[in-house]
Amino acid sequence: MNRYPWWKYAIIGFVLLVGVVYTLPNFFGEAPAVQVSSAKATVKVDPAQVALATKALQDAGARAESVDFEAGSIRARFLDTDTQLKARDALTKAFVPQKDDADYVVALNLVSNVPAWLSKLRVAIAEPRPTYLGLDLRGGVHFLLQVDMKAALAKKLQSYEVGLRTSLREKNMRHTGIRVSADRIDVRFRDAASAEAAKNTASDVAPEMTWQVLPQDDQTTLLAGTLKPAAVQSIQQEALRQNVVTLSNRVNNLGVAEPVIQQQGNDRIVVQLPGVQDVAKAKTIIGRTATLEFRMVEAHAADPNARDYDPQKIADARNGILPPNTQVLQVKRDRPETLLVARQPIITGENLTSATADQDSQGRGAIVNVVLDSAGASIMKSVTRDSVKRRMAVLLIEKGVVEVLTAPTIQSELGNRFQISGMVNLQEASDLALLMRSGSLAAPMEIIEERTVGPSLGKENIAQGFHSVLWGFAAIAVFMCLYYMLFGVFSSIALAINVLLLIALLSMLQATLTLPGIAAIALALGMAIDSNVLINERIREELRNGSSPQTAISVGYERAWATILDSNVTTLIAGVALLAFGSGPVRGFAVVHCLGILTSMFSAVFFSRGLVNLWYGGRKRLKSVAIGQVWRPEGSGTDTPVKSS
Repeated sequence: MNRYPWWKYAIIGFVLLVGVVYTLPNFFGEAPAVQVSSAKATVKVDPAQVALATKALQDAGARAESVDFEAGSIRARFLDTDTQLKARDALTKAFVPQKDDADYVVALNLVSNVPAWLSKLRVAIAEPRPTYLGLDLRGGVHFLLQVDMKAALAKKLQSYEVGLRTSLREKNMRHTGIRVSADRIDVRFRDAASAEAAKNTASDVAPEMTWQVLPQDDQTTLLAGTLKPAAVQSIQQEALRQNVVTLSNRVNNLGVAEPVIQQQGNDRIVVQLPGVQDVAKAKTIIGRTATLEFRMVEAHAADPNARDYDPQKIADARNGILPPNTQVLQVKRDRPETLLVARQPIITGENLTSATADQDSQGRGAIVNVVLDSAGASIMKSVTRDSVKRRMAVLLIEKGVVEVLTAPTIQSELGNRFQISGMVNLQEASDLALLMRSGSLAAPMEIIEERTVGPSLGKENIAQGFHSVLWGFAAIAVFMCLYYMLFGVFSSIALAINVLLLIALLSMLQATLTLPGIAAIALALGMAIDSNVLINERIREELRNGSSPQTAISVGYERAWATILDSNVTTLIAGVALLAFGSGPVRGFAVVHCLGILTSMFSAVFFSRGLVNLWYGGRKRLKSVAIGQVWRPEGSGTDTPVKSS
């Protein structure tokens, strides 16, 4: 009756193994480290540079526990902070010889101290890692950014307006004016027939818009276009995604440990920088911009068929003889070469609406599709009309340093939409498109919330949260053992397993543990033990009604299960609502709350039943169970409690 089959014990054993493996990393803490990362969007840290870092540390006598390449950066781990500071100086000399034009950033960091053997014990979906701590536990700065979605939509409408104006002119469709408002494009015609004829052209130029012919009076007909709801949603999502990518490019490679940059809601972005205490510095990092510029190439020595091919000018430029308003730049990304480039830009990244990678339909490799706004398209069309077979350089200027992304040859007059070809594969095109977007935001943003948490306060929060959970668990365990005796011991063990599994889940999912999350853990203890109280009281009730101990245990668990399931499901619904509609600390609480409900249902019912079955299930003639005082009601014929141990 009260026996588990072997496979149920196998499930319990496997779950406990997973819980132990994924909880252990949280006990090893963090080690001081030095991180070498990229300081520019155009520079990447190479795994081969690990050897350079190792040699620099050995020459300086800074003994490292490990030097690894992780997440696009080199991280060297040390035993103490003195060695960490010594190593930073050594790596700075090796990677940052010049302060004015640094390709890399060498920064102090904290990394997980989990041993290699534990990291290799992957028994579930992820590598064992410690739970990520939020700002309130680790310290740092937090920003909430509001994205101006109206500006993103207006920017998209302006790009459609340029294309529509060009198409109508090419097809000789006369109109009396085009006006772009906040949410639509209006094209005025003298008669309805002209408006109807232009409707198909407008649909081809902007298929994401709904076009309608609206008669105004006898002399004017309006062709009005509004964005479709699906297009509005797509534009807003793309704007958020591009802004997140841009912020990631600015933050991820600057030595900030474990930054969090993620979308919140439909128009907000959360930026969390753990370990950064200077708000002004954090604002500088977030506000840092890389300027994109398109400039004409004045001379080069690569393509004899190009109009600007002039090896003599390049030779003179290398010797310091430069024409006015020009500068010499080196191409590093493609084939190395020297370019003589005009200082005056044609357009900048502010005129760039989008840059996306795609495969060339004619099978000539990969391309980058570039879309400009109306002002940029007008300038580009004017400049390139007389510049066919000349080269145009796409430059990224960051921290005063000019990098040549590419320098393609102009094949025809360019407008608001054109392609950059010549990429070998789609990955190369994607990298170029990403770099072109990295200097510009799809929509402007403003900081609407900021807060700072000091590291000392974070340690204090961890200590207080740990003590609250520890003393809460101790109080519950003492009460359960005194009131329910051996069944109270079973309940306390199940409660400990619940905490173990909850922490393991947080580590496995790499969820962020915050101070409200610790409060949710304390709440989960009370909710989990409530299930055991229900089970124990059900068993007591069956004993009072005269059932045998084995029957009382079996019926008690079965009848309590429905009540436990009902109460936990309703509570889980509330937790999911908090997770879906909450933000910030509320979401941190909701994540732990929902996970705690799931682990409590396993530990309080399935696991505790396994303990009871192990202890009592093998006894054929069980006369009593240790579950505290169980008095039969008056008139039952006896005054003795139904318990003996």
